Amino acid sequence: MSGIRASAADLRDGLWQAVIEGSEHDAVDVVRAGSGAGWEEEDLLLDVVAAVQERIGAEWAADRITVAREHAATAINERVITALVHRPAAHRTSPPRRGRVTVSCVDGEWHAFPARLVAEVLRLRGWQVDYLGAQTPTPRLVAHQHRTSSDAVLLSGSVPTHLPTAHAAITACQAVGVSVLAGGRAFGRDGRYARVLGADAWASDARGAAAVLEAGLPRPRTIRQAVDDLPHLADQEYTTVVQSRSRLVKQVLTELEDRFPAMRRHSDAQRERTAEDLGHIVDFLATALYVDDAEVFTGFLGWTAEVLSARGVPVHSLVTGLAVLAEQVHDLPRGLRLVRGGAAHLGGRSAPAAPV
Repeated sequence: MSGIRASAADLRDGLWQAVIEGSEHDAVDVVRAGSGAGWEEEDLLLDVVAAVQERIGAEWAADRITVAREHAATAINERVITALVHRPAAHRTSPPRRGRVTVSCVDGEWHAFPARLVAEVLRLRGWQVDYLGAQTPTPRLVAHQHRTSSDAVLLSGSVPTHLPTAHAAITACQAVGVSVLAGGRAFGRDGRYARVLGADAWASDARGAAAVLEAGLPRPRTIRQAVDDLPHLADQEYTTVVQSRSRLVKQVLTELEDRFPAMRRHSDAQRERTAEDLGHIVDFLATALYVDDAEVFTGFLGWTAEVLSARGVPVHSLVTGLAVLAEQVHDLPRGLRLVRGGAAHLGGRSAPAAPV
């Protein structure tokens, strides 16, 4: 493709083929060929590399590639970014210098790829970027602000269960006078949870984040506590579910085995996987209670149902687990409504068959 202005679709196809075959050199050659043919680095990052990364996740969810291959492809894509942006000085443009920002993932968030893309796009646009990477503890993030006096913190989160931790990071950064721009799927497609948690701004992608920063973010003027943003937390349901997580998972698993003795013949690996799935359900229930939004819970259940179906696991097994969980949270009004609503969302109004 060298010397020829390949289309974005052609570049994406070439990069996909390279990463899925595990060929790092071919992957780098694809984007370098695009650069040599006139593609801007930002466009290659967002219209090619990011698009291929999106496809990697979709293929894993559809059970068309394994977890190991998904990890390997992601690792190659990360090295492609490095190869693309770390070029000799003679081949780099020098955009006007802007301010200094921190780009970081929420504590507990391992999905650093989106944050890395944002960091590189901002660098290309002239920002001095302190990229802190995955799962940065909030105290470390705040300490970094004391040392650097960033113009803004760009906080990335992909998994909604990290929203409570994101809230703590947002309020902590604002308390030391630094504005927070939130981004990533955890904050909702329209940024609703960024607004709920009091972030100063939200952006759906790297270009949007750059536009927000270029327009300017005012410094925060007030110090808030979590309950100031989320007064419903006073009912303690979120805290109760979080503190009861292990017990809830154990009780639901035990009750499922009592109702369906065939589950007792499951291997240790199968039992562990079931416990992990139940743990995720409880975690998303807690998060939905935190932000007081059922969509957090039903959205996760819908996604889980699709993943289970792709792997040949009947959805009724998920509905059965929700029925048992409802019994365990019967004294939590909001929690019970969420669990019952989740079951209804899955269409589980008929009696489920025994899981195999």
